[in-house]
Amino acid sequence: MSNTEPGSELKTRTRAYNPYKDLDVPIQNLYHLPTSPEFLFVEEARRKRRSWGENLTFYTGCGYLAGAVGGAGTGLVDGLRSFESGDTAKLRINRVLNASGHSGRAWGNRIGILGLLYAGIESGIEAARDTDDVWNSVAAGLGTGALYRAARGVRSAAVAGAVGGVLVGVAVAGKQALKRYSFVYLNLAARFNYDSQVN
Repeated sequence: MSNTEPGSELKTRTRAYNPYKDLDVPIQNLYHLPTSPEFLFVEEARRKRRSWGENLTFYTGCGYLAGAVGGAGTGLVDGLRSFESGDTAKLRINRVLNASGHSGRAWGNRIGILGLLYAGIESGIEAARDTDDVWNSVAAGLGTGALYRAARGVRSAAVAGAVGGVLVGVAVAGKQALKRYSFVYLNLAARFNYDSQVN
């Protein structure tokens, strides 16, 4: 007589086999990892910025992503402007996708190359000077602009270098101002919160 038949008098309670039952404890211990970064050497722990490889990856990737998104946006606008009165919906979608993809790839590559040049030059200047300050960033921006436009001639390279240096200088100054004023704002907000709790 089978236990699965309806009306069976002999009903036994069975439990499904769990092959992962005994693995719970080791797996739980595996994920009790420290939250602070671990370093092999003391010199790595003292360093307060990214390595040259991390900088290269960060600036190139962020530049490509920003350029691709911005370029896709301009391509979207161009694709929408190129609609004609007799176009079908399928043709309009095709125009928008083609324009967005073409412009996104082009701008992504351009800005990604700028990030690659900037990261390489900044890491080289930092290694040569053995200091990490604002002037490394400004010089890297100047060198990036000049190197990016070097094929168009000396005048174009000089103008692009000056523009790159000024843009990076403004970005670094803005970053410092943001740090300073956000610190002041957070300090005032914490003080206001403390005063309101006391009263």
